[in-house]
Amino acid sequence: MALDKTNTGPLAGTIVLDLTSVLMGPYCTQILGDMGADVIKVESPIGDNSRQGGITKTPGLPAGFLVLNRNKRSIIIDLKKPAGRKALLRMAAKADVLVHNLRPHTIEGLGLGYAALKEANPGLIFCGMYGFGSRGRYAEKAAYDDIIQAGSGFAFLQEKIVGRPAYLPSVIADKVAGLVGANAIAMALVHKARTGEGQEIEVPMYETMSAFALIEHLGGSVFVPPISPPVYARVVSPFRRPYKTATGYLGVLVYNNKQWEVFLKLIGRPDLVGSEMFASMASRLRNIDKVYGFVEDTLKTKSAEEWLPLLEKAEIPVMPVNSIADLLVDGHLADVDFFRTVEHETEGTMRFPDVTTRYSRTPGTVRRMGPRHGENTKEVLAQFGFAEDEVSALLEGKAVAQHQAARPA
Repeated sequence: MALDKTNTGPLAGTIVLDLTSVLMGPYCTQILGDMGADVIKVESPIGDNSRQGGITKTPGLPAGFLVLNRNKRSIIIDLKKPAGRKALLRMAAKADVLVHNLRPHTIEGLGLGYAALKEANPGLIFCGMYGFGSRGRYAEKAAYDDIIQAGSGFAFLQEKIVGRPAYLPSVIADKVAGLVGANAIAMALVHKARTGEGQEIEVPMYETMSAFALIEHLGGSVFVPPISPPVYARVVSPFRRPYKTATGYLGVLVYNNKQWEVFLKLIGRPDLVGSEMFASMASRLRNIDKVYGFVEDTLKTKSAEEWLPLLEKAEIPVMPVNSIADLLVDGHLADVDFFRTVEHETEGTMRFPDVTTRYSRTPGTVRRMGPRHGENTKEVLAQFGFAEDEVSALLEGKAVAQHQAARPA
């Protein structure tokens, strides 16, 4: 299957200057690109750090980079050079959105803070994606996913389950903040469409993940003074885990009153319907470890192959415990065309998740894979009105660079 030739996404025609690197920012801009935005990845002469690591066939194009930076073009600009800064300001004057994940003092030190960009383009949406909010004492701290998981309570919550603080085995802070950033930019674009006004957006990873953790865990501490500790007991029970059956593990959640009545009758224990431990959500929560232990002991009595159809027929939420490799052959994912397979001109056959959000009129598309470092410098500058002699002068002064010839369309 070839990459898409046409751009049908809801953000088609939107120009995004992407000064981000690694994961949080690039994930945000990947979403914008999938939805049709013209995302221009502005890289330093060194390039995005994520070009340097991971599994790769070609240096500078790791597998993860190719997918995370799809639907983007790369231009190299040395923003430390006055000519490079002027080139970016000239581009910003014609852009709709600029996204960066530099620390506040760094972007200001380059002379590219919101005030400078607003002067060049009052309608610009300027999104800063930071580790910590710029108004707080942590504003200049370095931040990576591990650091934010530690600070925002997620490592502490894992301790309740595994016995010591631990990180979730996913870069969840980067990805959640990336989703929030894309959502915030989309809403700012709606405002701009209505009023013509641009604005500054700040997406702080620490505050985003702290709020994310507190959704269910704040509990009785929402009241002042608190009437309960800020932890949701059901979620942190060490017995909340996939259940071992006679042949393997299943994810099962008997949750509401109706499901419990059905489940207890299914396993031959109708006498427990309405009992003190199982009568209500509140009573089950008070006895949550015993409740989960009861389910665990029950599921040991049959194989996973026996339990799965029984529970599905009874409409008890259940799923097998899939490995990451299992997802590659999952039947449902095949049904919904989850994976996209394309022939890449240098990397061969590639398989990756397609755009998962479905639009009936303006579907997102994958039009190109992650670019080589500086692959599109000349064509991007021409798009923004730079004449050939201006481009030559910028190249000669090393304010911009073209490291690779552009790939054929």
